[in-house]
Amino acid sequence: MKKRLLLLVAVTILMSACLTVTNMPPTLVPTIAINNSETTDGLSKNATAEPVSLAQETAVPIATLPPTNTLAPSPSATATEEPTSTHRSTPIWTATATLTPTAAIEPTATYWPTVTRQLLPEAISAGLPPCQTRVVDTELLAMVTQQFFLPETYVPPDLVPLSDYFDDSITLGQDLYARQAIIDPLQTIIEAMHEAGLRPSIISAYRSYSEQALAWKWWSGQYPGRVAILSARPGYSEHQLGTTIDFGSPAIDNLFHVDFANTVEGVWLTNNAHLYGFTLSYPANTYGITGIKYEPWHFRYVGVNLATQLFNSGQLLTSWQLENLSPPCIP
Repeated sequence: MKKRLLLLVAVTILMSACLTVTNMPPTLVPTIAINNSETTDGLSKNATAEPVSLAQETAVPIATLPPTNTLAPSPSATATEEPTSTHRSTPIWTATATLTPTAAIEPTATYWPTVTRQLLPEAISAGLPPCQTRVVDTELLAMVTQQFFLPETYVPPDLVPLSDYFDDSITLGQDLYARQAIIDPLQTIIEAMHEAGLRPSIISAYRSYSEQALAWKWWSGQYPGRVAILSARPGYSEHQLGTTIDFGSPAIDNLFHVDFANTVEGVWLTNNAHLYGFTLSYPANTYGITGIKYEPWHFRYVGVNLATQLFNSGQLLTSWQLENLSPPCIP
Protein backbone atom coordinates (compact mmCIF):
# COMPACT_ATOMS: atom_id res chain seq x y z
CA MET A 1 0.00 0.00 0.00
CA LYS A 2 2.87 2.37 0.84
CA LYS A 3 4.64 1.47 -2.40
CA ARG A 4 1.55 2.34 -4.44
CA LEU A 5 1.21 5.66 -2.59
CA LEU A 6 4.85 6.57 -3.24
CA LEU A 7 4.50 5.62 -6.89
CA LEU A 8 1.40 7.81 -7.23
CA VAL A 9 3.22 10.78 -5.65
CA ALA A 10 6.19 10.27 -7.97
CA VAL A 11 3.94 10.17 -11.04
CA THR A 12 2.15 13.33 -9.88
CA ILE A 13 5.46 15.20 -9.42
CA LEU A 14 6.71 14.03 -12.84
CA MET A 15 3.53 15.18 -14.60
CA SER A 16 3.77 18.56 -12.86
CA ALA A 17 7.35 18.96 -14.00
CA CYS A 18 6.44 18.09 -17.60
CA LEU A 19 3.63 20.62 -17.54
CA THR A 20 6.03 23.30 -16.30
CA VAL A 21 8.48 22.59 -19.13
CA THR A 22 5.69 22.60 -21.68
CA ASN A 23 4.53 26.07 -20.60
CA MET A 24 8.05 27.60 -20.61
CA PRO A 25 8.74 30.37 -23.12
CA PRO A 26 10.79 29.56 -26.24
CA THR A 27 14.58 29.37 -26.08
CA LEU A 28 16.04 32.82 -25.53
CA VAL A 29 19.22 34.45 -26.84
CA PRO A 30 21.05 36.96 -24.67
CA THR A 31 20.95 40.50 -26.06
CA ILE A 32 24.63 41.43 -26.48
CA ALA A 33 25.88 44.77 -27.83
CA ILE A 34 28.78 44.34 -30.28
CA ASN A 35 30.60 46.82 -32.49
CA ASN A 36 31.13 46.46 -36.21
CA SER A 37 34.54 44.92 -35.77
CA GLU A 38 33.20 41.95 -33.82
CA THR A 39 32.17 38.76 -35.57
CA THR A 40 29.47 36.24 -34.97
CA ASP A 41 32.24 33.80 -34.12
CA GLY A 42 33.13 35.94 -31.11
CA LEU A 43 29.51 36.12 -30.12
CA SER A 44 29.17 32.34 -30.26
CA LYS A 45 32.27 31.86 -28.14
CA ASN A 46 31.06 34.33 -25.53
CA ALA A 47 27.70 32.64 -25.30
CA THR A 48 29.33 29.23 -24.93
CA ALA A 49 31.97 30.25 -22.43
CA GLU A 50 29.62 32.16 -20.16
CA PRO A 51 26.13 30.64 -20.19
CA VAL A 52 23.57 32.93 -18.61
CA SER A 53 20.80 31.70 -16.39
CA LEU A 54 17.38 32.11 -17.98
CA ALA A 55 16.03 33.43 -14.72
CA GLN A 56 18.55 36.28 -14.62
CA GLU A 57 18.79 37.48 -18.26
CA THR A 58 16.69 39.96 -20.18
CA ALA A 59 16.18 38.46 -23.60
CA VAL A 60 14.12 38.71 -26.72
CA PRO A 61 12.62 35.63 -28.32
CA ILE A 62 14.23 34.77 -31.66
CA ALA A 63 10.87 34.95 -33.36
CA THR A 64 10.53 38.65 -32.50
CA LEU A 65 14.13 39.78 -33.04
CA PRO A 66 14.41 42.61 -35.58
CA PRO A 67 16.32 41.54 -38.70
CA THR A 68 20.04 42.20 -38.61
CA ASN A 69 22.18 43.34 -41.60
CA THR A 70 19.08 43.94 -43.65
CA LEU A 71 20.04 45.02 -47.20
CA ALA A 72 17.49 46.99 -49.14
CA PRO A 73 17.97 45.88 -52.74
CA SER A 74 18.41 48.71 -55.25
CA PRO A 75 17.16 48.62 -58.83
CA SER A 76 20.66 47.64 -59.96
CA ALA A 77 21.39 45.02 -57.29
CA THR A 78 19.79 41.94 -55.79
CA ALA A 79 20.50 40.47 -52.39
CA THR A 80 21.74 36.90 -52.21
CA GLU A 81 22.40 35.04 -48.98
CA GLU A 82 25.69 33.22 -48.59
CA PRO A 83 25.63 29.81 -46.92
CA THR A 84 26.81 30.24 -43.36
CA SER A 85 28.04 27.87 -40.76
CA THR A 86 25.67 26.86 -37.97
CA HIS A 87 27.41 29.00 -35.37
CA ARG A 88 26.49 32.31 -37.05
CA SER A 89 23.66 34.16 -35.36
CA THR A 90 22.68 36.20 -38.43
CA PRO A 91 23.00 35.65 -42.16
CA ILE A 92 25.59 37.55 -44.21
CA TRP A 93 24.20 39.32 -47.24
CA THR A 94 26.06 40.38 -50.36
CA ALA A 95 24.94 42.62 -53.19
CA THR A 96 25.23 41.16 -56.67
CA ALA A 97 25.26 43.77 -59.40
CA THR A 98 23.00 43.08 -62.32
CA LEU A 99 24.37 45.90 -64.48
CA THR A 100 27.84 45.82 -66.01
CA PRO A 101 29.86 48.81 -64.77
CA THR A 102 30.75 51.25 -67.52
CA ALA A 103 34.48 51.80 -67.67
CA ALA A 104 35.74 55.35 -68.00
CA ILE A 105 37.12 55.60 -71.53
CA GLU A 106 38.29 58.42 -73.70
CA PRO A 107 35.54 59.46 -76.10
CA THR A 108 37.34 58.98 -79.41
CA ALA A 109 34.86 61.07 -81.35
CA THR A 110 35.70 64.09 -79.22
CA TYR A 111 39.30 64.04 -80.39
CA TRP A 112 38.67 63.37 -84.08
CA PRO A 113 39.54 66.29 -86.37
CA THR A 114 36.52 68.56 -86.66
CA VAL A 115 37.79 70.88 -89.39
CA THR A 116 35.27 72.62 -91.61
CA ARG A 117 35.06 70.68 -94.84
CA GLN A 118 34.87 72.41 -98.17
CA LEU A 119 31.67 71.68 -100.10
CA LEU A 120 32.48 71.37 -103.78
CA PRO A 121 29.91 72.69 -106.26
CA GLU A 122 28.77 70.07 -108.71
CA ALA A 123 30.21 72.06 -111.61
CA ILE A 124 33.69 71.80 -110.02
CA SER A 125 33.52 68.28 -108.63
CA ALA A 126 32.31 66.91 -111.96
CA GLY A 127 35.73 67.36 -113.50
CA LEU A 128 37.81 66.16 -110.52
CA PRO A 129 39.19 62.70 -109.83
CA PRO A 130 38.74 61.07 -106.43
CA CYS A 131 41.61 61.75 -104.07
CA GLN A 132 42.58 58.06 -104.16
CA THR A 133 43.65 58.52 -107.79
CA ARG A 134 44.59 62.22 -107.92
CA VAL A 135 47.62 63.24 -109.92
CA VAL A 136 49.99 65.21 -107.69
CA ASP A 137 52.07 67.78 -109.52
CA THR A 138 55.64 68.58 -108.56
CA GLU A 139 54.90 72.13 -107.46
CA LEU A 140 55.80 73.03 -103.92
CA LEU A 141 52.25 74.00 -102.95
CA ALA A 142 50.43 70.69 -103.42
CA MET A 143 47.45 70.63 -101.05
CA VAL A 144 47.36 68.08 -98.26
CA THR A 145 44.70 68.61 -95.59
CA GLN A 146 42.32 66.57 -93.46
CA GLN A 147 40.00 66.62 -96.49
CA PHE A 148 42.24 66.45 -99.54
CA PHE A 149 44.67 63.56 -99.20
CA LEU A 150 47.40 61.91 -101.26
CA PRO A 151 46.98 58.55 -102.99
CA GLU A 152 48.82 55.53 -101.62
CA THR A 153 50.87 55.29 -104.80
CA TYR A 154 52.28 58.81 -104.72
CA VAL A 155 56.08 59.05 -104.39
CA PRO A 156 57.94 62.29 -105.21
CA PRO A 157 60.06 61.84 -108.35
CA ASP A 158 63.25 63.53 -107.11
CA LEU A 159 63.94 62.05 -103.67
CA VAL A 160 67.57 62.06 -102.56
CA PRO A 161 69.23 60.72 -99.39
CA LEU A 162 70.06 63.44 -96.88
CA SER A 163 73.19 61.54 -95.91
CA ASP A 164 74.69 62.80 -99.20
CA TYR A 165 74.48 66.38 -97.88
CA PHE A 166 74.56 66.21 -94.08
CA ASP A 167 76.63 64.26 -91.56
CA ASP A 168 75.29 62.13 -88.74
CA SER A 169 75.26 65.06 -86.31
CA ILE A 170 72.35 66.42 -88.37
CA THR A 171 70.56 63.23 -89.49
CA LEU A 172 71.34 61.34 -86.25
CA GLY A 173 72.42 58.41 -88.41
CA GLN A 174 68.93 57.93 -89.85
CA ASP A 175 68.23 56.94 -93.44
CA LEU A 176 66.33 60.10 -94.40
CA TYR A 177 65.19 61.40 -97.78
CA ALA A 178 63.84 64.67 -99.14
CA ARG A 179 63.12 66.18 -102.54
CA GLN A 180 66.08 67.53 -104.42
CA ALA A 181 64.14 70.80 -104.81
CA ILE A 182 64.59 71.70 -101.11
CA ILE A 183 68.21 70.59 -100.56
CA ASP A 184 69.79 74.00 -101.23
CA PRO A 185 67.47 75.98 -98.89
CA LEU A 186 67.75 73.22 -96.28
CA GLN A 187 71.55 73.40 -96.35
CA THR A 188 71.38 77.19 -96.13
CA ILE A 189 69.11 77.24 -93.07
CA ILE A 190 71.20 74.60 -91.27
CA GLU A 191 74.36 76.63 -91.94
CA ALA A 192 72.68 79.80 -90.64
CA MET A 193 71.71 78.02 -87.43
CA HIS A 194 75.26 76.77 -86.96
CA GLU A 195 76.56 80.30 -87.43
CA ALA A 196 74.16 81.40 -84.68
CA GLY A 197 75.75 78.84 -82.35
CA LEU A 198 72.84 76.39 -82.54
CA ARG A 199 72.90 72.61 -82.95
CA PRO A 200 69.83 71.63 -84.98
CA SER A 201 69.06 68.10 -86.12
CA ILE A 202 66.68 66.63 -88.67
CA ILE A 203 64.59 63.96 -86.97
CA SER A 204 62.20 63.27 -89.85
CA ALA A 205 61.80 64.20 -93.52
CA TYR A 206 60.09 62.30 -96.34
CA ARG A 207 57.72 59.63 -95.09
CA SER A 208 56.03 57.21 -97.48
CA TYR A 209 52.37 56.21 -97.31
CA SER A 210 53.30 52.84 -95.79
CA GLU A 211 55.64 54.42 -93.25
CA GLN A 212 52.88 56.81 -92.22
CA ALA A 213 50.53 53.84 -91.85
CA LEU A 214 53.02 52.24 -89.44
CA ALA A 215 53.30 55.49 -87.48
CA TRP A 216 49.51 55.71 -87.25
CA LYS A 217 49.32 52.10 -86.06
CA TRP A 218 51.93 52.72 -83.36
CA TRP A 219 50.23 55.85 -82.04
CA SER A 220 46.86 54.08 -82.19
CA GLY A 221 48.24 51.31 -79.99
CA GLN A 222 49.65 53.80 -77.49
CA TYR A 223 46.77 56.28 -77.37
CA PRO A 224 43.71 54.82 -79.15
CA GLY A 225 41.42 57.63 -78.03
CA ARG A 226 43.76 60.40 -79.16
CA VAL A 227 45.58 59.03 -82.17
CA ALA A 228 43.75 61.39 -84.54
CA ILE A 229 45.39 64.44 -82.98
CA LEU A 230 48.78 62.82 -82.40
CA SER A 231 49.43 61.51 -85.89
CA ALA A 232 48.22 62.12 -89.41
CA ARG A 233 46.45 59.27 -91.16
CA PRO A 234 48.33 57.70 -94.07
CA GLY A 235 47.82 59.93 -97.11
CA TYR A 236 47.05 62.97 -94.95
CA SER A 237 50.64 63.81 -93.99
CA GLU A 238 52.70 66.60 -95.55
CA HIS A 239 55.75 64.38 -95.06
CA GLN A 240 54.66 62.29 -98.04
CA LEU A 241 55.36 65.34 -100.24
CA GLY A 242 59.09 65.19 -99.44
CA THR A 243 59.25 68.94 -98.72
CA THR A 244 58.61 68.85 -94.97
CA ILE A 245 61.28 68.71 -92.27
CA ASP A 246 60.93 67.93 -88.56
CA PHE A 247 63.74 69.71 -86.71
CA GLY A 248 65.16 68.62 -83.39
CA SER A 249 67.17 70.04 -80.51
CA PRO A 250 69.75 68.38 -78.22
CA ALA A 251 68.16 70.31 -75.33
CA ILE A 252 65.23 67.84 -75.43
CA ASP A 253 67.22 64.85 -76.73
CA ASN A 254 65.99 65.43 -80.29
CA LEU A 255 62.50 64.26 -79.41
CA PHE A 256 59.11 65.21 -80.85
CA HIS A 257 57.86 67.42 -78.04
CA VAL A 258 56.08 70.74 -77.72
CA ASP A 259 58.97 71.91 -75.53
CA PHE A 260 60.92 72.24 -78.77
CA ALA A 261 59.25 75.66 -79.08
CA ASN A 262 61.19 76.82 -76.00
CA THR A 263 64.61 75.56 -77.10
CA VAL A 264 67.05 77.98 -78.74
CA GLU A 265 66.65 76.06 -82.00
CA GLY A 266 62.86 76.25 -81.81
CA VAL A 267 62.82 79.97 -81.01
CA TRP A 268 65.23 80.73 -83.85
CA LEU A 269 63.17 78.78 -86.39
CA THR A 270 59.95 80.46 -85.29
CA ASN A 271 61.47 83.87 -85.97
CA ASN A 272 63.66 83.13 -88.99
CA ALA A 273 62.51 80.05 -90.91
CA HIS A 274 60.46 82.17 -93.35
CA LEU A 275 63.64 83.93 -94.51
CA TYR A 276 64.75 80.59 -95.96
CA GLY A 277 61.37 79.58 -97.42
CA PHE A 278 60.07 77.39 -94.57
CA THR A 279 56.73 77.87 -92.82
CA LEU A 280 55.35 76.37 -89.61
CA SER A 281 52.44 74.21 -90.78
CA TYR A 282 50.71 73.59 -87.45
CA PRO A 283 51.04 76.49 -84.98
CA ALA A 284 49.42 76.51 -81.55
CA ASN A 285 45.66 76.97 -81.28
CA THR A 286 44.95 76.17 -84.94
CA TYR A 287 43.56 72.66 -84.51
CA GLY A 288 40.10 73.76 -85.66
CA ILE A 289 41.55 74.70 -89.04
CA THR A 290 44.31 72.14 -89.60
CA GLY A 291 42.97 69.17 -87.64
CA ILE A 292 46.53 68.64 -86.35
CA LYS A 293 47.76 69.49 -82.85
CA TYR A 294 50.55 71.97 -82.22
CA GLU A 295 53.81 70.80 -83.82
CA PRO A 296 56.51 73.45 -83.31
CA TRP A 297 59.10 71.25 -85.02
CA HIS A 298 57.21 70.75 -88.33
CA PHE A 299 58.27 73.11 -91.16
CA ARG A 300 57.32 72.83 -94.81
CA TYR A 301 59.24 74.47 -97.63
CA VAL A 302 56.97 76.71 -99.77
CA GLY A 303 59.47 79.27 -101.06
CA VAL A 304 60.70 82.53 -99.56
CA ASN A 305 57.95 84.74 -100.98
CA LEU A 306 54.96 82.77 -99.68
CA ALA A 307 56.66 81.87 -96.39
CA THR A 308 57.37 85.56 -95.73
CA GLN A 309 53.81 86.53 -96.68
CA LEU A 310 52.37 83.96 -94.27
CA PHE A 311 54.74 85.04 -91.49
CA ASN A 312 53.89 88.73 -91.84
CA SER A 313 50.12 88.18 -92.10
CA GLY A 314 49.86 85.40 -89.53
CA GLN A 315 47.84 83.32 -91.99
CA LEU A 316 48.10 79.54 -91.98
CA LEU A 317 49.33 77.67 -95.03
CA THR A 318 46.17 75.53 -94.93
CA SER A 319 43.93 78.61 -94.93
CA TRP A 320 45.90 80.21 -97.76
CA GLN A 321 45.67 77.05 -99.88
CA LEU A 322 41.91 76.71 -99.42
CA GLU A 323 41.42 80.34 -100.40
CA ASN A 324 43.82 80.51 -103.34
CA LEU A 325 44.13 77.04 -104.86
CA SER A 326 41.56 74.98 -106.73
CA PRO A 327 40.36 71.77 -105.06
CA PRO A 328 42.72 68.99 -106.20
CA CYS A 329 40.29 66.08 -105.94
CA ILE A 330 37.00 64.74 -104.60
CA PRO A 331 37.50 63.57 -101.01
